[in-house]
Amino acid sequence: MIVIAFALIGVFLGARLAARNGGVRADKVQYAIACAIAGALLGLFATILVENLIA
Repeated sequence: MIVIAFALIGVFLGARLAARNGGVRADKVQYAIACAIAGALLGLFATILVENLIA
């Protein structure tokens, strides 16, 4: 669940970043996908950390 949340936050932030830099639709999609992947990786590490702290 944490991975999905971080990925969605990454999509939102990536699209905003591209829009702020004056990007067209393709730029927004590319930034959104790249930030979603980065967010999912951060979420994966956060999930592993939480699981290790609970167990």
